[in-house]
This record gives sequence, structure tokens and C-alpha cells, in this order.
Amino acid sequence: MTKDKFTVTAALPYANGPLHLGHVAGVYLPADIFVRFLRMNQHDVAFICGSDEHGAAITLRAKKEGITPQEIVDKYNKVIGDSFQQFGISFDIFHRTSAEIHHKTAQDFFLKLEEKGKFIEETTEQYFDEEFQQFLADRYIVGECPNCHNENAYGDQCEKCGSALSPTDLINPLSTLSGKKPILKSTSHWFLPMDRHEEWLTAWIQDGMLDGEKQHEPKAWRNQVIGQCMSWINNGLKPRAMTRDLDWGVKVPLQGADGKVLYVWLDAPIGYISATKQWALDNNKDWKDYWTGDRKLVHFIGKDNIVFHAIIFPILLKDHGDLILPDNVPAYEFLNLEGDKFSTSRNWAVWLHEYLERYPTKVDELKYVLTSIAPESKDSEFTWKEYQARVNNELADILGNFVNRALVLTQKYYEGIVPERGELTQEDERVLEAIASFPAKVSSLIYAYKIREAQSEVMNLARLGNKYLADNEPWKLQKTDPKRVETILHIALQITANLSLLLEPFLPSTAAKLRSFLNVALPVWGEIGNPGILVAGHKVNTPEILFPKIEDSLVEAEVEFLKQSQQSNTTAVNFPPQKPAVSFDDFTKLDIRLGTIIEAEKVPKADKLLKLTVDTGIDVRTIVSGIANFYNPDEVVGKTVSVLLNLEPRKIRGVESQGMILMAENEAGELSFVSPEKEFGAGGEIR
Repeated sequence: MTKDKFTVTAALPYANGPLHLGHVAGVYLPADIFVRFLRMNQHDVAFICGSDEHGAAITLRAKKEGITPQEIVDKYNKVIGDSFQQFGISFDIFHRTSAEIHHKTAQDFFLKLEEKGKFIEETTEQYFDEEFQQFLADRYIVGECPNCHNENAYGDQCEKCGSALSPTDLINPLSTLSGKKPILKSTSHWFLPMDRHEEWLTAWIQDGMLDGEKQHEPKAWRNQVIGQCMSWINNGLKPRAMTRDLDWGVKVPLQGADGKVLYVWLDAPIGYISATKQWALDNNKDWKDYWTGDRKLVHFIGKDNIVFHAIIFPILLKDHGDLILPDNVPAYEFLNLEGDKFSTSRNWAVWLHEYLERYPTKVDELKYVLTSIAPESKDSEFTWKEYQARVNNELADILGNFVNRALVLTQKYYEGIVPERGELTQEDERVLEAIASFPAKVSSLIYAYKIREAQSEVMNLARLGNKYLADNEPWKLQKTDPKRVETILHIALQITANLSLLLEPFLPSTAAKLRSFLNVALPVWGEIGNPGILVAGHKVNTPEILFPKIEDSLVEAEVEFLKQSQQSNTTAVNFPPQKPAVSFDDFTKLDIRLGTIIEAEKVPKADKLLKLTVDTGIDVRTIVSGIANFYNPDEVVGKTVSVLLNLEPRKIRGVESQGMILMAENEAGELSFVSPEKEFGAGGEIR
């Protein structure tokens, strides 16, 4: 039987910050599970990703941190890449769009479309910041979304309702550079006339038809993907500029195009192709085998990227010619956090790299929880209490408990030797039939991109095992019917062996542990479901506890850490409004004095925090301050700063902070010490 071939991509993460759990649950983890399953089924598959290192978001971050865009992308490409590796996301390649091969690939792609007459060149009015003398790319403009009236929508997208926008769609637009209203000024760009493509897009998206041939099964596409695409098409597609006035990005390879770069949503998807090219070069393959012919292209993305992957990129691929279009675009909804949306700007997030630093042995626990709550068809929510409950009640009490019972009893009664299977009861036969049915059920769900349900089905096998042991109570029967116990434990061990294989795509580290306990290898998927994987006489090893229980103290610490991150978060786009008035008597209660920093060091496992030792003139005390993004420890020693002394002490990341350093903040979110203009010493009062 011929196996389908797959090219699977995961959305290129912006290299302007680390990954949070919302990114992981909605793109990278389900993509990895899908690919691991395909490999076990011996499909020819390439798993492609890389960091998106162009676009206005990068330059905004660079301006904010006072460094170059290249320094930003180098920093976060490493942070993101390391996180993927430590979390076990099994990309064939994790590339980057700043690579030379990508610039060449993107420019060649643009030139081919230009030569084929697929663009139109137009002079239009674009927003221009008079103070900075700069045309404003989409992300340099914020304003009110015309659809949901979110006041902080960007010029290309509203991150609250997910609508794709153009800058002129915004109500009351403001420049993120100056904070002022921009003017409209003429500039020329190359546009993709999307309106010419409505007819074939409709047939392709709704019916899976392209040029009269069946391309994919539309019923396999998620409703929200088809719905969002058809909403766009039914409202009338409009030409969209494919170039921008910027100095960071892939240069437009035409004469007279100085100061212009490719639009990031032309540039970034081509990153999938350039990454495949690099991987092919490194592995003596032909990249065209993965982008042409009889192969399924699958894009795992978040719902805010649907239009770009299901309308704009397919138009570009079809216009280019010969390249395959997506077979499926399994887009995920948003994951929320503790009752609120994940927010990078507000630091309301659980960052993947920080989780891995704090809990390096709990990778599979996080994978399991995120898949259990994956926002496949609607928004879902991560809470630390649910994390605890799922680990304790499901991984520990169901899976871990069953495996431990089966293996410990085998060691106790048979010195680790798999016993013979004797006469079967009707219950035994039902259990053996059930074991054989699981691979097909799990397979059909994964092929249908129902990853969450597929993991739940695997756990149902562990539930079956738990119930089987509980109903038969071999620990009691051992005294009265030891032959019956041999059969019970033989079947329990077969369930354990099948679990060690079925879990491989979802919890690879746990699956490997189970196979080491059982002393078995990993076969291909087609061999799973065999109720006789373990033969009588096979020697198994002594098990260990698979999943230690999550204590309340961990939940409490993480919830408190989230709260503290809000207090130490100093990033803001606009200045906050004036706070409510206070009385003079209330003001005089504040004891603010000058202090001299005499020692400084970073707080372990906390990117933003410095531990400062401060001479206040009346004592020497420890203060934890969220300034590490703006000051290195070496440069703050000796500085005279303003200190709020009589703030109630509070533990931050295990360090008691006995006061607060007062900081000034500009509109870009940069911090500066509040220091006297004269050389005043420590202890002077501020009043």
C-alpha cells in the first residue's frame, strides 16, 4: 500500500520574544504529535519551521531595547530554538529568514511573479510619521479596530478579534514611534490583486476543487478555517501591497526600489520553502520533492494566521506555478491563562523557556496538559490548578498507578518474568479485543487532526487497564488462585506494552521509560494492538514512579509568580492616565530617600530581575527590582537612586525585597533611574 507523503509546517515564530504556552498548545505541540505519528506509520515526511526575523515587530523591539534588529533576531532565534529542542519538538530543520538562502529564495519568488505579471504597481496614500520622517509599516500603527472596537489594534491585524486589517481601516490611528496621528503621503508599491482570485479560491476552499481536479477534502478542514476564509471572500478581496517602506527585511530586487522590502506575509511563508532548501542541501535531497507532485502540504497555525495561509499564500503558490497548495490548514483557537488572554506586552504569560528552567523533568506533564486542553475548535484556558489536577488525577492516578501495579506485582510474584497466559474468561477476551481496537481508533483521529481526542483515547486504554486490575484484584487472588493471577498479569503487561507504543507521539519520554521498564523496542505503528507483544518468559525491569504528584506549593508559587510579573512588568505602549487623587497626609506617609547601590546580581531563573544591595544611609538592605532588561549588574553598582523604604517586605522568587527602586519610564517602555542632578549621598530624603 502506497503511503501518503507529507510536508508539514509549523507557523514561523517571530524572533522578537520567547515562546509562551499559548504558542506551544496552538501550533508546535500538535504539529509535533502529528509528525511523530506519521513517522511511526512510515510516511515520507518533512517537518519544517524557522524563526520569522523580518517585519515591523522586530524593528519595534529593537528600537525599544536600543539595539539593532540583527541583535534582536540573533538573541530570540537562539532562545526559541533552544526551547524547542529542550521541549522535544522534532523539526527536521529549524531555520531562519535572515539566512542568505532565504533572501535569495524570496527575491527569486518575487521576481518570477513580477515577470509573469502577477503584481500591479500602484501609487497610494500611506501613513507617514512627520516627526520621524518615516513611512509606517502596519505594525507601526495602532488604533481602534472597526470590527470589535479594540483600541489597541495593529495596522495589519486586531489581536483581540483576529480580524486582518489594513492601516486605513483603523479608527483614530496613531504612530507607535511618536504617539502622534500620522499623515497620509504618496508612495509606490507592488500589489497582489487578490480580487482576481475569488472564483478559484471559493471552489478550492469550499469544494476542494482546483482547475477541475479534486485537491483535498473540504469536510476535513475545520469550520473556523472555512468560515473565516469565506467571510473574507464574500466581503470582496482587495489588492494587498506586497512591499513595504522599511530598511529591515528582504530587499525588493528591482531597480528604483531603494528603501523597500518584501511584505512580511510574502517573505515569511516562503521561509518554509527556503528552510526546505537548506534541509535538502544538508541531507543530499531535492527540495522540489517536498513542494511539487503528489504530496500533502499541511500548515499548523493559530487562528490569527488563517487568512495568510489559506488565502494569500495559496494565491502566491498558484501564481508561481508547479508548487503544491495546502491539503489542510489545521488552525487552532487561542489559549487563555488564568482567566485572561496571554499578553506579551503585559507579561501575562507562562514562558516556555522559564518553565523548562524550573521543571526540566516535567516536560511530558506539560505536553499532556496542553494537549488535553488544546483549543482545537474554541478558545480554552490554562490554569495551574487544572495542570495539577490533570497530572495528579490522570497521569499519576490512572496511567502511573496502572503501570506501577502491573510491573510491581510481576516483580513480586514472578521476579520480573512475564507469566503464561492461561484459560481466558469472557472479560479477558473483551479486554484483548479492546487492546487490538485502539491503534485504529487513535489513527483515524490523528489523520483527522483531532489530536486532543486521540490522546484521550490512548488514556482510555490506561483506564481500561486500571479497571481490569481493580475488578480482578490479583493481590487478593494470589493466595487462592495463583494460576488465574498469571493470566491477569499477563494481560495487564500486554496493555502496558501497547501503552508504551501508543503514547510515543504524545509523551515520547514517558513512552521511552515504559519501554525501558518492559525491555522492548519501538516497532512501527502497524504492529501496535497486538495483544501478544510480550511473550511468556520475557524479563521486565523494575519500574520507577512515572509521575510524582504536583504539590499545592507549586501551584501557589506559580500563581504568585504571575502576579509578581505584573508588578515588575514595566512595558507600556502609551502613558497611563493619572491615578486617583490622594491627600497630602497620605503622601507624607511615603518614606522616599536616596540610596547607593553597592552590590548587584541577577536573580536566578528570572530574566527581568536584579537583586540589589542598597545603602540607604540608615541601613543596608536587599531590594529586588525588575530592571534587568535595561541595566546590567556591573553598570548599576555605585549609582545613587531613589528608594521607597517603608514598603511592606515581599518575597520575589525566593528573595525578600525590602523596598522599591523608583524608576522613570518613557513611552517606549524604557526605564531610567530617578537620581539627583547634584552629587548627593545616601540617606537624603525626597519630599
